[in-house]
This record gives sequence, structure tokens and C-alpha cells, in this order.
Amino acid sequence: MSSASKGDRKASLDAASWLFNVVTSVAIILVNKALMAKYGFSFATTLTGMHFATTTLLTVILKSLGYIQTSHLPTADIIKFVLFANFSIVGMNVSLMWNSVGFYQIAKLTMIPVSCLLEVVLDNVRYSRDTKLSILLVLIGVAVCTVTDVSVNAKGFIAAVIAVWSTALQQYYVHFLQRKYSIGSFNLLGHTAPAQAASLLLVGPFMDYWLTNKRVDAYDYGLTSILFIILSCTIAVGTNLSQFICIGRFTAVSFQVLGHMKTILVLFLGFIFFGKEGLNIQVVLGMAIAIAGMVWYGNASSKPGGKERRSLSIPTTKTQDYATLPVSSESVEEV
Repeated sequence: MSSASKGDRKASLDAASWLFNVVTSVAIILVNKALMAKYGFSFATTLTGMHFATTTLLTVILKSLGYIQTSHLPTADIIKFVLFANFSIVGMNVSLMWNSVGFYQIAKLTMIPVSCLLEVVLDNVRYSRDTKLSILLVLIGVAVCTVTDVSVNAKGFIAAVIAVWSTALQQYYVHFLQRKYSIGSFNLLGHTAPAQAASLLLVGPFMDYWLTNKRVDAYDYGLTSILFIILSCTIAVGTNLSQFICIGRFTAVSFQVLGHMKTILVLFLGFIFFGKEGLNIQVVLGMAIAIAGMVWYGNASSKPGGKERRSLSIPTTKTQDYATLPVSSESVEEV
């Protein structure tokens, strides 16, 4: 296969990966918004545990059918990954409870510079001036259209710091593990999803009761709410898988930067489906700035020297070309 054909195939798979992630992420946010706002199912941590339980079930079925190859991941790495991921989920929920929405959004924006720092320190990645400026433009645009009131307290600040660093480490670790052990996204999910499901379903009800003062077992389950929960869990499989695909094919920084397109889409679709309250010139301007920054980032980071790893210090246990992995062989957006 010629280099041009390989490049075209990689570009097509990259675009399909991003589209898969954007569609599933936006869909699950809208479904969960309806589930929580309309039907009062406010048990976010427990729901995330259900998501990973559904993902585990699918990986077990596919593995038994031979669609997922057997792979090895050390228990120590699984434990570290699950700790990062669960602290991320719980930290985000606690941060939103203890801080204003404005500060919560600012905390989410800081994940990009933190992810950049991790790549610079751990992977010796260097960014060009245009790449840095494009990231800054994305941050400004998203801040303009999402940050309103900003108030913070000591415990809220600590929760936000834990949430930001654990999320950045979890996303970095997705890319790290796939490179180090040369495993696909479904394989990595097969190793990590069971542990996340068990831990979140165990801790989730207690965490949700602390956050909402409501018990998940006392919720009035109706046919419609159950169908929404099933729909949410089904979409979550795609969301978890697509996150691992995108971070595996790209990096955590690119996932965060271009991932803000989902923020813009959620805002836009929210105005369409849930009313135009809050839509003003500031929001429209912020969306335009953020989109311009994303386009600039995509162009700047793809140029020679735009974003490069000076030395590759991570040994791999097997050799595999991740640029040619099919999308079908490759999480969670916080609720």
C-alpha cells in the first residue's frame, strides 16, 4: 500500500473516530440531561457504574465470540488507572456541588494546560508557537460562552484540583497503556471496565446519597425512566469506547482541545431542544472563537514541528501500528 493510500486511510479513520466520539458524547449528555432533569434520576455516580457494567458485559460477550483477542495488563496498572478514573468521576461531581458552575467550567478548562504539562514532562513533547496560541484561543472561546458566575471556597478548590489532575492523569494513562502494551481500545476497556463497574456500583449509592440526600433504591422507577437508563447505558458503551479510540490514536491534549467541540454542540442543541434561555451575543461570540481555535489547532498541530515528541522513552511489549488499526477494534464523559 502506498504512503498516500495509508495517509488517506488514516485520515478517514481519524475523522470517523472523532465523529463517533462526538455523536455518542453529545447523545449521552442529552439523554442524561432528560433523565435527571425530567425524571429526577440524579444518581450520577451510580449511573456511571451502570455504564461500565454494560460495557463490561459487551466486552465479555465479544471476547467469548472471539472478536477481542486475549491480552495482558498488569494488575498494578489496572489499579492505578481505576483510581485515576474514579477520582475523576467523583471529583467532578463533588466539584460541581461545592463550587459555582462558573468555577466548575474554569476547572474543566485547566485540564488542557495540565495535560500539556504531563506530555511535556513525561513524554518530552514540544509545541510550536501556533499550537500554543490555538489552544489559548480555544480556552478563551469556551470560557466566554460557558463561564458566568465565579465563586470558590477552600474545599471546593481542593475538589476541583483533585478532579482536574485525576482526569488529566486518567486520559494520559489511556494513551500510555495502549502504547506501552500495544493493546487496542476494546482490550483496554475489557481490562479496566469490570474494576470500574464494581467499585462505582459499590461506592456510588453512598456517594450519591451524600451529594443529593436521596437513595437510589428509593427512587420511583417507572417504565419511561428505566428505558432512559437502558438507553443511557447503551450509548455509554460507545462513549467509553470512542474516548479510548481517540486518545489512543491521538493524545490526551488533542482529545481535550477538539473535545470542546462537544461543549459547543451540547450548548447549541440544548438551545434547540430545551429552549433559547441564555442564548445571547456573548455565547455566540464564544462559540465562534472556540471553533476558530479548534480549526487553528488542527492545522497548527499537524504541521511539521507543530507538536512533536523529541524522544520516545516508553518501551513497548509488542510492535503494532496504531495508525492502521480499524475503528472497530478500539470513557467516560462525566454525567
